Amino acid sequence: MIAARILFWGSLGGLVWTHAAYPLAARLAASLRTRSVRRDEDELPSVALIVTAYNEEAVIERRLENLRALDYPSERLQLVVTSDASTDRTEELAAAAGARVVRNPRGGKVAAQDAAVRETESEVVAFSDANAAWAPDALRKLVRNFADPDVAYVCGRLNITNEDGRNKEGAYWRYELALRADESRLDSVTGGNGSIYAVRRSDYVEVDPRFGHDLSFPYLMVQRGRRAVYDPDAHAFEKATPTTEDEYRRKVRMFEHCWAIVFEGKMLRRLRPLYAVELVSHRHLRYASGPLHVVLLASTAALVAEGPLYQVALGLQLGLVGAASLGVGVARYYVLISWATVQALVNYLRRGVPATWEVAEGTR
Repeated sequence: MIAARILFWGSLGGLVWTHAAYPLAARLAASLRTRSVRRDEDELPSVALIVTAYNEEAVIERRLENLRALDYPSERLQLVVTSDASTDRTEELAAAAGARVVRNPRGGKVAAQDAAVRETESEVVAFSDANAAWAPDALRKLVRNFADPDVAYVCGRLNITNEDGRNKEGAYWRYELALRADESRLDSVTGGNGSIYAVRRSDYVEVDPRFGHDLSFPYLMVQRGRRAVYDPDAHAFEKATPTTEDEYRRKVRMFEHCWAIVFEGKMLRRLRPLYAVELVSHRHLRYASGPLHVVLLASTAALVAEGPLYQVALGLQLGLVGAASLGVGVARYYVLISWATVQALVNYLRRGVPATWEVAEGTR
């Protein structure tokens, strides 16, 4: 039973730390030690704004119209659509809308982004998704952070909306954004989002096409002695996935790439100690939430005859699963997303991770 106790307390400790204790510690530490970012509202570098698209004819014109409305000098901004071998009218519509179109063989999002970066010469490369929309001042808010010579990467705030544009952010997303802000104040963020981010051209790095920029760029910038920061005033908007089940399928695909980076991305090399704590606490342990829950449940069941502590622990875990099965909002979301990490790990170990992707249903 000693092994079962070690597994019980180890898995419980990992879950409590990554979901509760670490966010609280990050908030406290950020309030005591803030590493500020020098910003300049007059910083207006040349920018290539790259939208990656695969069969996005339904939204590409609207996306480019939104980007043309940005409050940014037109002579300093180039709009680029990089197509991952689209088979619909995406490329035709993008060219007609005035964007530079980079056509690529099917190779996935990252390969298409790399090709577009090679085809441009701007000081900064910014990226967005075809189904997103940016606030008029979003690009200015992003690039003002490059007035700080230590900053290599900046991500903005993604706002989740419903069909009529009203805010549809859940408690989990607000919690994630708050933690991202605290990590940025401490040192650097541990993850970004594909809807709104920018990188200095001199700091851009081509990564394994399976990895993606959202998780790989922040830690790679830190490994190079740079910073990856978050600007909550740079707003992007995307439509929410229609159901929790759709979000589950999206998360499984995302976590497959996360597991690839964890196992193959050499994430922990040459990191500042504080950032290493951030990365393990927020990324490694968070992605391991599902497996940790499986270990916790199995070890609790093995120890249930050992006393009331384990009986209560088993009851709480079964109660969480029961609430999720009954459709209780937060419980259902938490259980499905935790299980998505398990399913993603199984998929990764069985068949690896493809570099290509399909459009998420209901988000266009």
